[in-house]
Amino acid sequence: MEGSSIVQQCQAQQLDASSSSSYNSSHLELLSCITSNLTSTDERLSLAVDFLFLLFSTTLVFFMQAGFAMLCAGSVRLKNVQNSMLKNLLDACGAAIGFWTFGYSFAYSPANFSLDNSLPSQSFIGRHYFLLTGLDVSEYPFWLFQFAFAATSATIVAGTLAERCQMIAYLFYSLVLTGFVYPVVVRAIWSEYGILNRATGSVFGPGSDIGMIDFAGSGVVHVTGGATALLATWFLGARKGRFYDLRGREIEDPKPFPAHSAALQVIFICLFACITLSFVSGGFS
Repeated sequence: MEGSSIVQQCQAQQLDASSSSSYNSSHLELLSCITSNLTSTDERLSLAVDFLFLLFSTTLVFFMQAGFAMLCAGSVRLKNVQNSMLKNLLDACGAAIGFWTFGYSFAYSPANFSLDNSLPSQSFIGRHYFLLTGLDVSEYPFWLFQFAFAATSATIVAGTLAERCQMIAYLFYSLVLTGFVYPVVVRAIWSEYGILNRATGSVFGPGSDIGMIDFAGSGVVHVTGGATALLATWFLGARKGRFYDLRGREIEDPKPFPAHSAALQVIFICLFACITLSFVSGGFS
């Protein structure tokens, strides 16, 4: 139907020209018009498919929040399940606020004071697109996809902070990680302005063999989240009542804190195995 309308539109455009042009010339112009319109249509269709695929991958990556929620809920004591689930919800909320306000700007915006992308230069953080101001609408699906990655990096730490951290402190951590710490790592490795991006030219110069390539986030997402979790565990220490009593005295026989639901832990494994595929597939877009 759309092809017929394109032909009719081109015929109407060539109607006047055909009276003053030769037969072969007018038909060549008609074919050129049809080809140009079909090419434009194919480009729009290709862009729409890319956006749809990116949004689908975003949905799968964000669904990993549910998987980590199952893991945390199944690994804590029954009395702390509600607290653990709420912290996983705060992950998504804090990540949305942090990545929307500062995170995306620090990670992907140009380094120079003008928005002239023809002159990319490596830098520590970006200086534009705060609150997504000035960001082209066509980049919104990419922002959403990157937000899902940021939320995943933040929720990796949820398990290590289970039964150890208060709500306000946890929300503050989510904001800091997704608003500054994670974006700095993203910029260095994934952004075209990154100092370690080997694909676009690291700080060591274009074409240099020194740099880093991280396709699906093994280092950017998981190592960042894991390193943060390790620091948080060292800083907070063991859960109260396990190795030390409430007064800080060492307990001779450490008290076990058994996980209350192995079923929830298995659900996490199944979800994680399936959703991990979207990390790789979404990276192609």
